[in-house]
Amino acid sequence: MDSGISDPQLDSLSRCFQQFAVECRHHASPLYERLAVSVGSDPEMLALAARARSGPVPNLFFAAAHFLLLKGTEHPVSRFYPSLFEQPDPVEGAYPAFRSFCLEHRGGILKLISERRVQTNEVRRCACLLPAFGLASSQARGRPLALVEVGASAGLNLLWDHYGYDYGGGGRCRDQRSSVQLHCALRGDGHAPIPVRLPAVATRVGLELAPVDLRDPDSVLWLRALIWPEHRERAELLQRALQIARQDPPPIVAGDALDLLPGALAAVPGDAVVCLFHSFTVNQFSPEARERLASLIAEQASHRDLYWVSLEGRGGEYALLELTSFRRGKRTDRVLARCSAHGDWLEWLDGEPTTGGAE
Repeated sequence: MDSGISDPQLDSLSRCFQQFAVECRHHASPLYERLAVSVGSDPEMLALAARARSGPVPNLFFAAAHFLLLKGTEHPVSRFYPSLFEQPDPVEGAYPAFRSFCLEHRGGILKLISERRVQTNEVRRCACLLPAFGLASSQARGRPLALVEVGASAGLNLLWDHYGYDYGGGGRCRDQRSSVQLHCALRGDGHAPIPVRLPAVATRVGLELAPVDLRDPDSVLWLRALIWPEHRERAELLQRALQIARQDPPPIVAGDALDLLPGALAAVPGDAVVCLFHSFTVNQFSPEARERLASLIAEQASHRDLYWVSLEGRGGEYALLELTSFRRGKRTDRVLARCSAHGDWLEWLDGEPTTGGAE
């Protein structure tokens, strides 16, 4: 049967799955590495995955299968998932069972990849974001930050000041009462400026195309399904952070962040310190959308001081943490650190800042 997907589209998607396999190798997911390599050379499976309405397609496709299994769909493939079995079967035999599962449950897979989005709310990324928030607070002379998050998902990272942080010999910034204690190893020779105390937060708001409803069990299960099967600690942190968010839900506005951003920034009191941030969100934007985001931020910064914190992947082993400061009409860009995509390590760089007029 003609899938309606062109050969160039399938070739491009094949390369996406092969690249995803490399990322899985870097981030300790042997199951997804094995599956991604195999899907990448299987035209029928690629044609199924190509029905996804958004990307990154490999993350969305594997999360859809994981969701159905977590929800209780019975199939032999479940024995290969560490999230479902304490002692899973060796990954070498996983692909035939996975292929069979996806084809048998094609309807369920198609529904999920056409309705859901990749909204991984990785709480441990807050440990990488914290030094940038600390620098923004320091430059603002300790004034409370007005947080605006682009791509907030369930808003768990908006609550970063509700968590405790441990950087080993690099320092600690603890909320001892919090059930979420984040551990992040420091790599390299750089000395990350870990704040002694958590920066103060004045207000917070998230912008999200499809906010995750914490009262909806399927929405919460989708967040769990986005976590790779081997990563049990990440899953445990997610559950603890969800408990905190249910007690003190952060405000999240539904809609296109690029449309909402001017209004959200205009609503911040004039004497507040604006700190806009995003993590693994802009990688899902088109080049045009990224350009528009940068232009919107620069335009808003022409009226007031603003701090822009970015933690985004570069399609490889690590992400980059960047801080752009707009102060008194001057723009300063700094690449602060290389970071793990899942927030478990940070290598401080703090390159020389470059300064120019705000555009």
